[in-house]
Amino acid sequence: MIEQKTFAQKVIEFNKKLSKISMELPDGFKIINPFNGSQKEIVTEISTAFYKKFYNDCNKRRIILGSSPARRGTAITGVPFEDAAHLQKETGILIDKFYINKSSSGFLYDVIEKYGGCQKFYLDFYMNFVCPVGIVRINSKGNEVNCNYYDSKKLQEALYSLIINSIQAQIDFGIDTSICYCIGSGENYTFLSKINKKYQFFEEIIPLEHPRFIMQYNSKHKDEFLEKYLTTLKQNHNREKEINIEYDRER
Repeated sequence: MIEQKTFAQKVIEFNKKLSKISMELPDGFKIINPFNGSQKEIVTEISTAFYKKFYNDCNKRRIILGSSPARRGTAITGVPFEDAAHLQKETGILIDKFYINKSSSGFLYDVIEKYGGCQKFYLDFYMNFVCPVGIVRINSKGNEVNCNYYDSKKLQEALYSLIINSIQAQIDFGIDTSICYCIGSGENYTFLSKINKKYQFFEEIIPLEHPRFIMQYNSKHKDEFLEKYLTTLKQNHNREKEINIEYDRER
C-alpha cells in the first residue's frame, strides 16, 4: 500500500521544483526566487519547518492567493505572507540574516489571530500567489524595484505558463476548489478571474482588499477591513460545514 503524502510534503516538493526554475524575462525584469538564491539553505530549512508544523496532515484547505511575492518579503523568506520575526517565533530557527516585518504580513497576522490563531487558521487555509516567484524591475538608476506579474504585458506573457502550471500543482495538494480568496481586488482579481474562466480552477473567486492598500491608505479603517476579512473567511467556511452536516443527516 502506497503511503499518502501529507499536505506539507506536497508543498515542500513544490518549493523544490521552484528552485529549478530558469526562464528568460523581458529586458529590464528579473526573477527573485528564495529557493535558488544566496540564502536558499536557510530558506529551505525555515519553510520546511513551517509546513511540517502547520500542514503535517492530509486535510483539504481553501486557498488564498496574492499576486506575487514582495521583493523584501516572501521573495526572501520563502513562506507566503510570513515575515522573519514571526517565522523565527513559529519555527524556533534563528533568523539573523534577514529581519523583515512588513505591514501586509502584520495585517494578516491580526486576521489570523482573530480567526483563532495559526493552528486553526492554517488548518483551514493555505496561502500563496498567482505567480509563485518574485519579480523586480531594474529602473534607470540600476536599482531593483518591486513589481507584479501584471505590470507588463510581455512580462505576463512570459510568466503565463508558469502561473497556470503552479496553480494546478497547488490545487493538487488537496485544495477545496469551491472558493478561492484573491488578495487584491484590482488587476490580480481581474487576471485570476480571466484564467479561471478558461481553466475552471475554482467554482468562485472572492476578492479581498490588499493589506498594503489597507495599511498605507486606509489605516483609520483597519478594524472595518479586518472584520470584513474575518466575516468573509468564516462565513464561507462555516457555510461549507453546514452543507456537510446536512448531507450527513440525509445519509
